[in-house]
Amino acid sequence: MGAILSRIHVIAPGFLTTVQDLGRFGYAHFGISASGAADALALRAGNLLVGNAENAPALEMTLTGGEFAFESAAVIALTGSDFASSVAMWQPVEIRPGETVRSGPARNGARCYLSVRGGLDVPLAMGSASAHVMTGVGGRPLRTGDVLPIGDRAVRRPRKPALGAPAHNGMACLRTTAGPQARWFGDELDLLYGAEYRVSEESNRMGICLQGPALLSPGGHMITEGVSLGAVQAPPDGQPIVLFVEHQTTGGYPKPANVISADFWRLGQLRPRDQVRFERVTMEGALALLRDQEEWLYSL
Repeated sequence: MGAILSRIHVIAPGFLTTVQDLGRFGYAHFGISASGAADALALRAGNLLVGNAENAPALEMTLTGGEFAFESAAVIALTGSDFASSVAMWQPVEIRPGETVRSGPARNGARCYLSVRGGLDVPLAMGSASAHVMTGVGGRPLRTGDVLPIGDRAVRRPRKPALGAPAHNGMACLRTTAGPQARWFGDELDLLYGAEYRVSEESNRMGICLQGPALLSPGGHMITEGVSLGAVQAPPDGQPIVLFVEHQTTGGYPKPANVISADFWRLGQLRPRDQVRFERVTMEGALALLRDQEEWLYSL
């Protein structure tokens, strides 16, 4: 932890507000996935807007925001889904000493990020400040009365407002490449790409459970193997599960597809009852989409 510039007081934490950065890597053999921001694109953008390194710890608010009081002047940015808020989104905002920032329910999407210039100066666990909610590694959801130190690790000047920010409208097209067991499904795979699914209320940071036409694997059971973020699993009941940021590190369900990296942010903004459909893309197409996204990010 470095020098502390000021502190944020949690007046009301919201439904599920945690400290997140881009996650911890290299611990899958201990059964701990990377975790990190559910919408890493919004987190990275927020940090760039206030002049931080992309990986600086920030607050991730889920479905409804919180209320936070600032001891001293600060520069913040709210990014991600469109939350009812006391400050404008997708741009650096100057906060006065003693000012309180309030965020209400999400108008669309699921998660909003509060980044503060200098970053949150919180302890690291396995090299990351991210709270892994399912295991408790790295911290817990915020509670009323918590106090968060603000660090002094800004690396550049605040940026201009973000133009063309991605938005979620309740219907997500998830683009995918072929999964390791795609050939098992034969013509059944056409069902995945021709149907619409609905996000189940059982979804969490571990996996996004979908409801719709059953995608049954003709291959039967398989030996457990490593799994990755965005993998689309087909369990015995045929209702697809998209592995999310706190996914298990191994699994025994066949995986016909994998959501591309450029659409990971869409996974982070899905909320219960949202509609989802899948679209096939080539590996070359996936790389082109990721390149376009990175070019937008670095235009900030």
